[in-house]
Amino acid sequence: MGLTVDLGPLRASKPFRRLWVGRAFAGLGSQLTLVAVLHQVWQATGSTLWTGAVGLAQAVPLIGLGMFAGALVDRVDRRKFYLVTLTGQAACSVLLAVQAFLDVPVVVVLALVAVQSCFVAGGGPAARTFAPRLLPADQLAAGLALQRISFQGAMLLGPALGGLLGWVGVGGCYLVDVATFGIAFLGAFGLPAMLPGGEPARPGVRGVLDGLRFLLGHATVRGALLTDLATMVLSMPISLFPLVNAERFGDDPRTLGLFLSAVAVGGVVASVFSGTFTRLPRQGVVMLAGSSAWGVAMVLFGFAANPWLALGALVLAGAADTVSVVSRGAIVQLNTPDELMGRVAAAEVVVGQAGPDVGNLRAGLVAHATSGTAALVSGGVLCVAVVAAVAAFTPGLRKHAYSPSSSSGGGA
Repeated sequence: MGLTVDLGPLRASKPFRRLWVGRAFAGLGSQLTLVAVLHQVWQATGSTLWTGAVGLAQAVPLIGLGMFAGALVDRVDRRKFYLVTLTGQAACSVLLAVQAFLDVPVVVVLALVAVQSCFVAGGGPAARTFAPRLLPADQLAAGLALQRISFQGAMLLGPALGGLLGWVGVGGCYLVDVATFGIAFLGAFGLPAMLPGGEPARPGVRGVLDGLRFLLGHATVRGALLTDLATMVLSMPISLFPLVNAERFGDDPRTLGLFLSAVAVGGVVASVFSGTFTRLPRQGVVMLAGSSAWGVAMVLFGFAANPWLALGALVLAGAADTVSVVSRGAIVQLNTPDELMGRVAAAEVVVGQAGPDVGNLRAGLVAHATSGTAALVSGGVLCVAVVAAVAAFTPGLRKHAYSPSSSSGGGA
């Protein structure tokens, strides 16, 4: 019983339960849209440079606006701010659906993706502040594992539903995404007021600098974020999936989603059995091990000649990613004061979302210059090397110990 995911947070907190359901459906729509965008761009260009540019369109707003949005989150009612950003994301999904039925250049699709990412840059940090306020400290790790299940479930079902591309087209897929926002709004409206605790963030650049000083000065938080950033930037493979699909699966759009689904299968399994690692005291070591395993999985994926062996490597990658992400989230949130939570959450969004986007661009560029195999293998090797370096030079993370009864650990 202690090995499986703890459902206590869903029973204990009705607002958390509603938020969890709403974000699960919104994540499902987002994953379906990701498959549709990649397919639309690939069909229009046939180039990994352009599929990599999808990641760039997502990453630039997150990197440019993330910390400023985080400072704003630490000054206002986080619930209201989240509702505003959710409205903006939904509007962009509507426009993506409209353009799919028109003859528009690829740059229009990328522009809409970029605008939607601007709203994600604000909504992401706001949403990450909710769990520590809705759940007691001893249930936070379990709550993060449940959120990971919903995310990985969306990755599993969303790309699988990407098979709808063959029947309803990209426009129909975008419309499904629009519908999921209705459930996301229901979850958001069920939240209580979320005014930040402590001193409100100073306006503008000063508030951002306060957040950066905390991030740079706390060894445990800094090491956790740096590890994940290096992992995602160096070895994210998603922009290569259309190329691998063309080489190994006959370029069938109904099989493109299998790659993301394979990652999700591993993630769901790891999340369901998250008790095997969320209850371990050395969460820093757990995160480092998960990040290293991701890099090894990318090397295996790059060398696998049989497509089913390749899918198996992606299942391993998904499990490793879940172990790393859940451990990182618990480490970061339990070591961050509430008045800084928005800015630190913004840094997490940059790492967790912009990092993979930049990594997808890197993979596309390397594959264009060399090959898909070279991009995957080199990225995996670099990932393992950097994680080892971070572990060696960041004792605050390596020695970090967590217990449910403690809200701090590691070294500042």
